[in-house]
Amino acid sequence: MHPIIKVIIPAYNEQDSIAKVVNDIPKIVDEIIVINNNSTDNTAINAKNAGANVLHENRKGYGYACLKGMDYIENQETKPEIVVFLDGDYSDYPEQLIALTAPIIEDNIDFVLGARVKEQREHGAMTPQQIFGNWLATSLMKLFFGAAFTDLGPFRAIKYEKLMALKMEDKTYGWTVEMQLKALKQKFTYLEIPVKYRNRIGVSKVSGTIKGAIFAGIKILTWIFKYSFK
Repeated sequence: MHPIIKVIIPAYNEQDSIAKVVNDIPKIVDEIIVINNNSTDNTAINAKNAGANVLHENRKGYGYACLKGMDYIENQETKPEIVVFLDGDYSDYPEQLIALTAPIIEDNIDFVLGARVKEQREHGAMTPQQIFGNWLATSLMKLFFGAAFTDLGPFRAIKYEKLMALKMEDKTYGWTVEMQLKALKQKFTYLEIPVKYRNRIGVSKVSGTIKGAIFAGIKILTWIFKYSFK
């Protein structure tokens, strides 16, 4: 029997990409949940027309949107075995969800991260500040925790019960690093899978702005140092 898989997609003004993301998600997924994060365009209607269940979170922030999706799942009668997080900008390749969930299904791994390796990354898909930020964050995690992470990529799969055990709390830019740090602290089994990565549709709300890049960097470093000295 195949495990129940649900996908959470935070989306802010992704009207041109969200249907592509939803349509490319493999049929093994039981439910696609798009969180419309205070969009001012047709993100919500385009996601719904593509077949996703659309929730609305008016508090802007990646973490707020993810927490909204988790709360929705928590209140469902039937819980999934696996939750996958995926961005709504079509930079990830949703069809790789099968490869991302396979280690959980076949080898009982707790947490699988899609690593945006240089060899499979489209030119320009990651900004210099993203590349440097990833290197710095993962280097610090290696230094403090002996971690083997090489990326903070948004495309990730985790056992539902393990996700709930993390007690996620970050509301904005620190969501991805918080998950990885807490997984390390709780000694989850984890694995990185190399994934393809292309130029997103539209402009990034984080790395595409100086303000977004600075705040993301501060949030990521804050989480790392907070957990390093706990």
